[in-house]
Amino acid sequence: MEMDFFTGGIFDTNCFFLPAHGILVDAPQEAADWLAERGHRVKTLLLTHGHIDHVWDAARIQREHGCRVGCHADCVPMVSDAQFFTRLGFNWEIETLTPDILIEETPSLNVEGLAFQVLLVPGHCPGSLCFFQKDERVLFGGDVLFAGSIGRTDLPGGDHALLLHGIREKLWPLGDDVKVLPGHGLATTLGHERKTNPFVGEAAMR
Repeated sequence: MEMDFFTGGIFDTNCFFLPAHGILVDAPQEAADWLAERGHRVKTLLLTHGHIDHVWDAARIQREHGCRVGCHADCVPMVSDAQFFTRLGFNWEIETLTPDILIEETPSLNVEGLAFQVLLVPGHCPGSLCFFQKDERVLFGGDVLFAGSIGRTDLPGGDHALLLHGIREKLWPLGDDVKVLPGHGLATTLGHERKTNPFVGEAAMR
């Protein structure tokens, strides 16, 4: 799978672009400038969840590229209410947008000619989605699972037990060979995390 990626913003947030399909996964701060510099044109922007570091440039990208934006229904308040994060005590306002597609968990979602299995794995954030491309064995995991860690669960809407349950019940069965492209940090595999992750892997059970 041809892919380009960018890490930006104050939280070093990853986004991933699939040039052959015009699909962008997540929209951190400075992503819009990166897209312009690279000459990429977005047809569909998929949001793994609604936390501000993943949606910072989403409205600008929607406006500049005329692209569709898809997310889970639970993310809609986070991207459509400019004061959502300020009411939680964070000093950030976002440019709002209206999603074009509300995405639910499904065994197959066709996005610009590419099929994804969509898994709903909340706990880090309500409405957290993981996009699994079966043919390439790649999981765009957002902030659900990291190399050696998991998404934080101390923010509003977080649920530690729910996140651990979702990882074990929905991600591990996908297969040890699956490459995980997370919202922060380096890529990993499900097999490596299942065996060694200190929060949710076999190492945590010892």
